[in-house]
Amino acid sequence: MTLAEIQKKYWDALSFAYDARETRTVTKIVFEKVLELQSHILFLERFRILTADQIERLNDILKRLLTHEPVQYILEEADFYGLKFKVNQHVLIPRPETEELVDWVQSEMGNQKSEICILDIGTGSGCIPVSIAKKISNAIVEALDISEDALKIAEMNNHLHQTRVKFFKQDILNEILPTGKYDIIISNPPYISLNEKPSLAENVLKFEPHLALFSPSSDDLIFYRKISEQSIDALQPQGKLFFEIHHSKGAEVVALMIHLGFENVELRKDLSGKDRMVKGEKL
Repeated sequence: MTLAEIQKKYWDALSFAYDARETRTVTKIVFEKVLELQSHILFLERFRILTADQIERLNDILKRLLTHEPVQYILEEADFYGLKFKVNQHVLIPRPETEELVDWVQSEMGNQKSEICILDIGTGSGCIPVSIAKKISNAIVEALDISEDALKIAEMNNHLHQTRVKFFKQDILNEILPTGKYDIIISNPPYISLNEKPSLAENVLKFEPHLALFSPSSDDLIFYRKISEQSIDALQPQGKLFFEIHHSKGAEVVALMIHLGFENVELRKDLSGKDRMVKGEKL
């Protein structure tokens, strides 16, 4: 079987589960990984005869894709902020809007020369702290998560990218952060209401970790409240707290942070025009 023939098999099969753009994107990602060819070479090599092992691997992946399993979990890696991250079903797949949050954090740091201490709460794969540590040489970066399985993946990514992020296990709802330690605190906490479960895409609901997706109570703002309450003490003067938020909760998170004592609270939209990020300062 040639590359072109199995590529057409992918396009025909996946068209029932994905739109045309997604079908071609997923196919490209799979073929680049399995065949170890860059995308522009795939076209030039379209008449290449594939080995039996390559065909078997591609067919196995196609079967999993047709169950709606995300391609990132199948290949055990995801792109984020120009880097490759190890992922599995114990961590969320990094999203483009989270890249925008990292961009915002880095822009706020400016050209500061002195050491800056940063904490990421609910780190998952470690994509936020590792990306920051990779780009900002004067950053002392820490990150926490309640999931030991997630922390194992985060440590793998820390080693993969040769960064020095300190990861530790902590339940932010029940354990206290140290006082006055951090210049920046970042969090992309679980924020989806349990009532929204039926509306989620099958690939998210069936495969991504519910611990990282859903608010654990009827209080959809519980993580924002607890993290904000702790951060007002854990931050240094002029320290900043950054959140990624549910697009429908912008005004509520802003009001909450102002009520708890944050100043200069700013709500930002992502590139698709949805409220997605909030920043507040401790003066």
